[in-house]
Amino acid sequence: MADQKVSIQNIGTSIPVDNVQALAASVADSGAVPPRYIRPEANAYPVAQDGDGELPVIDFARLLDLRFSQEESAKLHYACAEWGFFQLLNHQVPEEVIEQMKADIMEFFKLPLEEKKAFAQGPGGLQGYGQAFVMSEEQKLDWADVFFVITRPVHLREMRFWPTRPPTFRNTLSCYSAELKRVASTLMEVIAEALGIAPDRLLDIFDDMPQGVRINYYPPCPEADQVLGLSPHTDGGGGLTLLLQINDVQGLQIKNNGKWFPVRPLPGALVVNIGDILEILSNGKLNSIEHRAVINTEKERLSVATFLFPSEDAVIGPLPELVTKGCEEKYKTMSYRDFLKTFYARKLDGRSLLESLRL
Repeated sequence: MADQKVSIQNIGTSIPVDNVQALAASVADSGAVPPRYIRPEANAYPVAQDGDGELPVIDFARLLDLRFSQEESAKLHYACAEWGFFQLLNHQVPEEVIEQMKADIMEFFKLPLEEKKAFAQGPGGLQGYGQAFVMSEEQKLDWADVFFVITRPVHLREMRFWPTRPPTFRNTLSCYSAELKRVASTLMEVIAEALGIAPDRLLDIFDDMPQGVRINYYPPCPEADQVLGLSPHTDGGGGLTLLLQINDVQGLQIKNNGKWFPVRPLPGALVVNIGDILEILSNGKLNSIEHRAVINTEKERLSVATFLFPSEDAVIGPLPELVTKGCEEKYKTMSYRDFLKTFYARKLDGRSLLESLRL
């Protein structure tokens, strides 16, 4: 693929696979999960128990309040460096936007399969309803369906992939996208200051905050402990991810000290994590953490992840300000276009992409 064609508009392909929501309905009757979805590695590491640690919680309102901003910024830096994940409270996204987003997503996935397929991925792209990161016919598959679109910048939106049912969906997603751009811009500034660099340093790299939204639908499975909703991975294409839990079914787990930690979203919270791009730019000071999604035996789970991408002409590598004596460059430097080609040419596989870029 020529460099000029590699962008957030055309960021990879995936081999078509069966619709998992429909497959789950048949498995519920037969009880037989197809072998391609059985994942022996699902139980390779223990799941943390209560008392093993809690995901850091950051108060967005305190970050904006001069009386508390220094203390909360230090907490944010610790969360990004040690955990790579945190829950964000008081983010000021209007409750009506959040609730309408949840309602519209749930209504979309209740539509008949043929109606959802009207917004299916096209050949040679990942936008639309379908699947991602399926690179071969032999590859093990995730127990999930996904819907992915580019939401920002606005002029890059391909509206043929944006559902028209429910009728409020497009406007809701547009409003939600704008709100998360505001939240993420502030987080980027605070993260930069905590790293000891200029507040606008990261914003320059993520100019205008390009953004993609991935909506995840995880059907129930009678053999839930034998499948995975989302393979263990780090978020390779972006810098920050902001996740909204749509319903009350848990499933996100993050890897810390050799254990999988279940994330229990707090009411009203966004779950935020560092992506590979920020780990590389920070020269390893921030931590892009391996995470996965597990399945419930009886209930579906839905979530929406918003990814913040660098600008298409960005250069990805350790920032010179963070390469100092005793702290040499840890990662290769390349154009973001080349980074995207590397990322989307492989399946989700733990931290393998980051490790391949180490010097």
